[in-house]
Amino acid sequence: MKMVLSQRQREELNKAIADYLGSNGYTDALEAFKKEADMTGEMDRKFGGLLEKKWTSVIRLQKKVMELESKLSEAQKEFIEGAPTRAKRTPAEWIPRPPEKFCLTGHRATITKVIFHPVFSLMVSSSEDATIKVWDFESGEYERTLKGHTDSVQDIAFDHHGKLLVSCSADMSIKLWDFNQTFECVKTMHGHDHNVSSVAFSPSGDIVYSASRDKTIKAWEVATGYCIKTYKGHREWVRMVRVSPDGTLLASCSNDQTVRIWNADTNECKMELREHEHVVECVSWAPEASAAAINEAAGTDNRRANHIGPFLASGSRDKSVKIWDVSTGQCLATLVGHDNWVRGAAWHPGGRYLLTASDDKTLRVWDVAHTRCLKTLYAHQHFATSLDFHRSLPYVISGSVDQSVKVWECR
Repeated sequence: MKMVLSQRQREELNKAIADYLGSNGYTDALEAFKKEADMTGEMDRKFGGLLEKKWTSVIRLQKKVMELESKLSEAQKEFIEGAPTRAKRTPAEWIPRPPEKFCLTGHRATITKVIFHPVFSLMVSSSEDATIKVWDFESGEYERTLKGHTDSVQDIAFDHHGKLLVSCSADMSIKLWDFNQTFECVKTMHGHDHNVSSVAFSPSGDIVYSASRDKTIKAWEVATGYCIKTYKGHREWVRMVRVSPDGTLLASCSNDQTVRIWNADTNECKMELREHEHVVECVSWAPEASAAAINEAAGTDNRRANHIGPFLASGSRDKSVKIWDVSTGQCLATLVGHDNWVRGAAWHPGGRYLLTASDDKTLRVWDVAHTRCLKTLYAHQHFATSLDFHRSLPYVISGSVDQSVKVWECR
């Protein structure tokens, strides 16, 4: 449909074009245009930069329209499917929905890990560019960069209060950072013989656990920086280590296709979980609130043979996610749907849902009780490597090989 401009609009557009041509040095084109448009006299200064302003405002409007269309499509889909609307959903039912609230760029290589700060409206990302960046997830503002590692930063974790950050790297070191005041590195620990792939704090905050390509897990005393225990048993690269909520158990996963459960105090391996068919990339301890959903998934009659847990999720390059009862070593459920490696897993604080990140570029929200994919977010332009769910606010963050960090609102 042809748009018709009024005489005044046509004159203002001509003046804006003339100003653009003149200010960019297109002298010959300007003279030809003024002659063709029958323009005489000097240019009015109020038209300075007007064409650029209108152009950028159109782009902003287009982006806003696309966001609104996405939200409208989402609402229509929910209406057709009969899903509860936001007004009727409780916080325990909120899940991330497109479009993303922010897409944050600044890293120069793959994002390896994204985590929320436990207290402030901050999130932290680590990257193969050897840096750690701090962002405000509510405003989308970049805050600062922590530098010190000399190779890819593989994992990061906060202590319970968020006053200390621990990081590990392919440079074979583990670093502790003061996140309370100076944001400086306060301690560097050495002891692994290869790439350090994962770190985690004990709930008390006085011990850091690390996992490495050297096939071991180590426990480090935060106060001294000394290695106090080494856990041996995996036959290949240990990809991740995570501490149970009560601090008594460690879960680790490896290229040897197993998940191992360790007694944190004695460094004894309590059990080996063996049902994955490829490298196991990630593990995540389930919150207590997940027990009912997991028992339903397992088909258990809650009044009789109830599984009491603790429970653990594991994600693998075999494209599946498995949920385990760690007290028995039994696999209670397998979630199938990703089209590529599963790289990250995070539990919804309400316990009903599990979120996963995959090399198929998506984030998936799993309805645990019914072992089905509830929602797929086409999140990134390349492999999705990591995600985190805020423990009290309705936000999810994700990181990717596309070098971006995205913030998703839950509703």
